[in-house]
Amino acid sequence: MSYYTQAISGHVSLTLRSEPVDEVMQQPDTTPELHQALSTAQAARIFADQTLNLPVGEAFSSFVPLEHPWVVVNLVAVPEFSLVPKQWCYPFIGCQAYRGYFDLAMAKEEQRRFDKNGYDTFIGAVTAYSTLGWFDDPLHTGFTNLAEDRMVALMFHELAHRVIYLNGDTAFNESFATAVELEGLRLWLERQGQPEVFERALQRLEHRNRTLELVRQTSEELRRLYHRQSELSLEQLRQRKQETLDELANRYQALSSHYPEPGPFGAAPVQLNNAKLALFQQYNQHVPAFRQLLRESDTDFQRFYEAVFRLSEQPEAKRQQTLKSLSERFHEHL
Repeated sequence: MSYYTQAISGHVSLTLRSEPVDEVMQQPDTTPELHQALSTAQAARIFADQTLNLPVGEAFSSFVPLEHPWVVVNLVAVPEFSLVPKQWCYPFIGCQAYRGYFDLAMAKEEQRRFDKNGYDTFIGAVTAYSTLGWFDDPLHTGFTNLAEDRMVALMFHELAHRVIYLNGDTAFNESFATAVELEGLRLWLERQGQPEVFERALQRLEHRNRTLELVRQTSEELRRLYHRQSELSLEQLRQRKQETLDELANRYQALSSHYPEPGPFGAAPVQLNNAKLALFQQYNQHVPAFRQLLRESDTDFQRFYEAVFRLSEQPEAKRQQTLKSLSERFHEHL
């Protein structure tokens, strides 16, 4: 009950402190930078409704300043010798492979309990979240402090969660939202006469994809290692696990050293564990598949959403095979 209390009170606090965007833009103490960001956000809402067919409603029509750059933090917990994250289940929205907290101290307390039980854990700051259309989510400084293209992309991502949410399949949900984010951003920037900005977004995506390939290779090595629990001692398992993770960290450092900005895991050197690997794969696994499905829907977003609904109704094994096939057909520059 304490978890639900902090979740409800956290969201209610955001709602009560929010003001209509139009009023904030008219206030004399609103900075020119914030005024410009809010103006862009309102144009992006219209674009999301009219061009991307996203169910905008009254989302992002109010604004609230935050005391810190994140709105919630997510806790991920994975057994010491596994890559399958713990699932938390909730009324109405189903199960997720992470647990969100407005209260950082409560998240850290829960993390300590998992740590004592031998889990690999990770707490990540989250810039935005979606209530899946149950409430009118506000804009906040987590959005407006971003570069304009990243703010708009994040808005499209969170609005995409209002379209479909598949209970218990975080990879499906987040990959779908990321695909809408990317393709929506591409069309938005074309409309703004800034297609070169999308090239930077594609560069970030390429960095993420290269990191994902490293993570997939390491995850396969770890799965083979974890399947040998009956053969190896606890000390041997831990040593080989750490060696594998350290090798991934070194390869990531070599890869990201050429990036103009920090890579997906942040600035090297990085400390990695099962939880970080599991979370990273959840968010990126099926993005090429959904982008391909949009192409095969002739970039008609309504047709695309209907195809995604049909895909979500397939049995899991068939759904995974369909996603794999779509991914194999995808090519960035075709």
